[in-house]
Amino acid sequence: MRKTIILLLAVLTLTASAKPKGKKAVETWPDGTVMDAWFMEKGRVDVNALGRQYVLTDYGVLAGSTEVQTRQIQAVIDRCAQEGGGVVVVPTGTFKTGALFFKQGTHLHLSEGAVLLGSDRIIDFPILTTRIEGETCKYFAALVNADGLNGFTITGKGTIDGNGLKYWQEFWIRRQWNPQCTNKDAQRPRLTYVSNSRNVTIQDVHLINSPFWTNHVYKSDHVRYLDCYIYAPTENVYAPQPKRGAPSSDAIDIDVCTDVMVDGCFMHVNDDAVVLKGGKGTWADKDSTNGNCERILIQNCHYGRVHGCLTLGSESLHDRNVILRNCQTDNANRVLWLKMRPDTPQHYEYVLVENITGHCDRFLFIHPWTQFFKPGDRKDMPLSRCNNVTLRNIKVDTKTMIDVKTSDKYELIDFTLDGKPLDFSKAGASPEPKVFL
Repeated sequence: MRKTIILLLAVLTLTASAKPKGKKAVETWPDGTVMDAWFMEKGRVDVNALGRQYVLTDYGVLAGSTEVQTRQIQAVIDRCAQEGGGVVVVPTGTFKTGALFFKQGTHLHLSEGAVLLGSDRIIDFPILTTRIEGETCKYFAALVNADGLNGFTITGKGTIDGNGLKYWQEFWIRRQWNPQCTNKDAQRPRLTYVSNSRNVTIQDVHLINSPFWTNHVYKSDHVRYLDCYIYAPTENVYAPQPKRGAPSSDAIDIDVCTDVMVDGCFMHVNDDAVVLKGGKGTWADKDSTNGNCERILIQNCHYGRVHGCLTLGSESLHDRNVILRNCQTDNANRVLWLKMRPDTPQHYEYVLVENITGHCDRFLFIHPWTQFFKPGDRKDMPLSRCNNVTLRNIKVDTKTMIDVKTSDKYELIDFTLDGKPLDFSKAGASPEPKVFL
């Protein structure tokens, strides 16, 4: 009897310690918390499962017309919403439009060979309350707008083309006339703007030639960019200065968002690629329209020429649990860029960059931000901080691996490269940056 009990206990112990077959390893964020299963889901959007399809040309929208057909295309979106939802399909051909506003239950699909072409006149983009450069303010609508939606998707092998050339040229001629010309001074729409939404997927599409930021997502969660091609030219858009490209054509701006995944995308733009934003200014942390970015995963991406592969700032408050992994860079100026604004309380923490290959000018870049800021008089101004930043398995050809300047406005804590601490005590202090009012 005693032997039977001992044998039974041994069997139970072995059974309890055995790992179930096929069980996946648990993934964690840099702070050790478990990554939600949503980030491991491989499912893609099936456009045929989204309901009735509303093909633009079936409703009087003309392919190849030089006329701006905003009203006609919006009427198809509105009809789709009124009839219970479905997919607005852009068929093969070019369709010129101004700002479009999608509604709950509607989706956008671009067939292969389809082009949704933005108007090159700012009058076709209404002024409304929106979010731009870390502020909630009056500005121009984007080409494609989705606000307060659950489950919105943009799919297909077609193209959303911002038709940005005239906007870019106007920006550079303004900047030549006035070196302190800001983005807002040159009036330009973004390509896509998703706000106050959740469960959003933008998949397979070509997003090109945006007049301003290419994709902007604000106060949203569970947003996926899958296998997108994001492009804007990096030179030859303004003849007097041929090295000028499409100004501020960021690939993806993530603004006060949680649970965002960028997977398998190609990005080549004349500014930063994936940028985290959340607010700016001396009292930005007291403004309810601002906030944090948390649980951001960028993986399996390919970068052409970009200013920064992953950039935190310049309009960021608190970014936490951010991963950039398994990516290739052909010609990035920087891979990880931490922008530190002297006028804004900032905290970047638990950032992991791993398994990066290719070429870049500089890998880690931390300098005080020197463009267009205005410190306020705040007695309890917090000291900005970057902490728990991990770099590992980096296999890039680079001129400069670490380019860091210290400042009395921020502290840098717990940075490691392949498990070894990075010592910034000998890094040069930055001179006081110039204030642009």
